[in-house]
Amino acid sequence: MLRRTTLAATALLAAGALLLTACTGGSTPSPTVTAETDPDASAVIRLVLEPGNLDIRETAGAALDQILVDNVYQGLVSRTPEQDIVPALAEDWTVSDDGLTYTFTLREGVTFHDGQELTPQDVVWSLQTRKDTPEWLDSARLADVASITANGQEVILTLTEPDSSLLWNMTGRAGLIFKEDDTVDYKTAANGTGPFQLTSWKQGDSITFERYADYWGEQAKVAEIVFDYIPDNQAALNAALAGEVDAVTGFDANLKEQIEATGDFALVLGASTDKGTLAFNQAPGSPLADERVRQAIRQAIDHDAFVEALASGETLYGPIPSLDPGYEDLSDVAPYDPEAAKALLAEAGVEDLTLELTIPSFYSTAIPQILVSDLNEVGITLQVNSVDFPTWLNDVYINKDYDLSFVLHTEARDFENWANPDYYFTYDNAQVQDLYAQSLAATDEAEAADLLAQAARIVSEDAAGDWLFNGASVVAVGTDITGMPSINVNERLNLAELAKSNG
Repeated sequence: MLRRTTLAATALLAAGALLLTACTGGSTPSPTVTAETDPDASAVIRLVLEPGNLDIRETAGAALDQILVDNVYQGLVSRTPEQDIVPALAEDWTVSDDGLTYTFTLREGVTFHDGQELTPQDVVWSLQTRKDTPEWLDSARLADVASITANGQEVILTLTEPDSSLLWNMTGRAGLIFKEDDTVDYKTAANGTGPFQLTSWKQGDSITFERYADYWGEQAKVAEIVFDYIPDNQAALNAALAGEVDAVTGFDANLKEQIEATGDFALVLGASTDKGTLAFNQAPGSPLADERVRQAIRQAIDHDAFVEALASGETLYGPIPSLDPGYEDLSDVAPYDPEAAKALLAEAGVEDLTLELTIPSFYSTAIPQILVSDLNEVGITLQVNSVDFPTWLNDVYINKDYDLSFVLHTEARDFENWANPDYYFTYDNAQVQDLYAQSLAATDEAEAADLLAQAARIVSEDAAGDWLFNGASVVAVGTDITGMPSINVNERLNLAELAKSNG
């Protein structure tokens, strides 16, 4: 759920942050609506974490990507919830055989929300500024781009070497297009090309979008979207039952019976790239610098217990979830075996070990409870340090001051964190870094995925961290709503197809 590049402390603390939920799972069909849809409808959607500001250029946190990408801001290409790359502001593109030249054909008739026409120069300026401005997040993702030029409606990117991740990166922040030298105050306002435009932000309460009448594509199906920020799941349930919200994201699957009781909502479980990640601080001198101790912790943990407690999701034993390239079932690397865990601790000469778990306070209490119980069974005392999110960002993410940490990483294709020794995971393996570099340089998708799979297995065999579960998107959807996304909604929430019936 964290952005993948190392970020300045000020940017992180301003983020208001990661979009965090406690539940994940498989796939359930959305409710069926038979009444006529209302093009003038307003739809209210519950979200969990409100962003600290709206500057998607410089402010970290999936809370911004979730609502602004696709809905307000767009790139030349986008991606579907299933992770397919699709056209957006570019109607098509070609890649040269050597993987060094990308040619995009820009759509005509696209306007920004202020009414100004999108030009090829806006695209060149946006991408070049992103590349040249380290303060703009994901700037480094364009590092291999040697030149960005326009020829009529074509925008051409020339690379110094092949980069198999370039198109994917351009579906995210690295590829967002802005109006050249725009004067909008990005912290509180927006000026994009998407199907919705920002109309108001009541800080501490809600953000409102309205349909952009001059959108280049198919018009949004509702006139207004209101994002209602309700951190507590019980409060969100109450709001749904009172008819105050139309869809509830980041929900607790254990509340399925309550929210479906009136027949006005259905709980939908969708796949996601959410990774419930237990990080190990492997700094020299730490007991976790010993691989045997880390492996013991992994084998002491019953991963099935998390799926059962959260009533959703599936087990995960490595850094790549099933939706991402390079996924492999790695359950053989760290099977649940408390006796093997005890033997590893004895071999390492560790006894009466006490560790601290730093975890943001809005996660389900079931997560630390299971960890405390499981580790106690093998002789490890786990002290839980429940903190607010800014504290977690400062202590864990920035200063790496922790023993164990849990957070839900929602970002897709974020394996690069394990190939970055400066990341808060504190994991440093030259072979993993080399395999990841090879995967980026590969021009064949299958080869790139195979290299990632090799690297991921090494990460898991090194017990670089533990992955408690692969979450699913848990969404309660009103029975008068269609088109509500149900896959990867913690990362991106494209609402162009959402419709609401008037009956």
